[in-house]
Amino acid sequence: MVRAGLTAERVTLAGAEVADEVGLDQVTMSRVARRLGVKDASLYTHVRGLADLRGRIALLAADEKTVRIAEATAGRSGKDALVAFANAWREYARAHPGRYTATQAPIEIDPELVARAAGPRRAVELSYGMLRGYGLAEPDLTDAVRLLRSTFHGFVALEAAGGFAHARPAQRSWERALDALHAVLAHWPPSLEGDSR
Repeated sequence: MVRAGLTAERVTLAGAEVADEVGLDQVTMSRVARRLGVKDASLYTHVRGLADLRGRIALLAADEKTVRIAEATAGRSGKDALVAFANAWREYARAHPGRYTATQAPIEIDPELVARAAGPRRAVELSYGMLRGYGLAEPDLTDAVRLLRSTFHGFVALEAAGGFAHARPAQRSWERALDALHAVLAHWPPSLEGDSR
C-alpha cells in the first residue's frame, strides 16, 4: 500500500536530499524508499524508475538554482549582476552538491516534464539577459554563456573536489576570476564577418 501523502514531488525531494548527502550517482530507488519509510515498489506509482527520478531531480535543482539567481540579480546590471549571478551559482553548488550535479550532468529527461518546467527556460533568460547588459548579441551571447558556465562550473567542481590546496584562499581567486570575466565581457572581441565557426 502506498503511504498516504506520497507524491511525485515528495519522492523527487527525497531523492534530491539523498543526492546531496551521498552524491547523485549513489541515488537508488531503495535509498529513496528507505528515506520515505516505504517499500521500493511504492515509488513506482509516482516515478517510472531511477532515470525518471534523476530527471526530476535535475528539473527541481534547475528551478531552485534559477530562483536564487533571479533573486540575487534583480535590479542589478553589469559587473554587479555578473558577481551576484556567479555567487548565487556557487552558493547553490556548495549548499546542494548532489542537486547541482544533476543540473550539469547529461540526464535524459521526459520531454513532457521539460515542457512544463520553468527552471531551464528561466535560466537561459537570466543568462542572456545579464549578458545583454554588456551589449552582446548572437553569436557572441552563446559564446559568452558557454564561457561563464565553463568558468563557474569548473571552479565549483574543482573546489568541491578539494582541488585548490594552494595557500592563497580560493575566495580571492574566485573574486579575481570574476574581475577577469567582467573585463572580457566589457571588451568582447568582435566576431569576424562571415565566421561560421
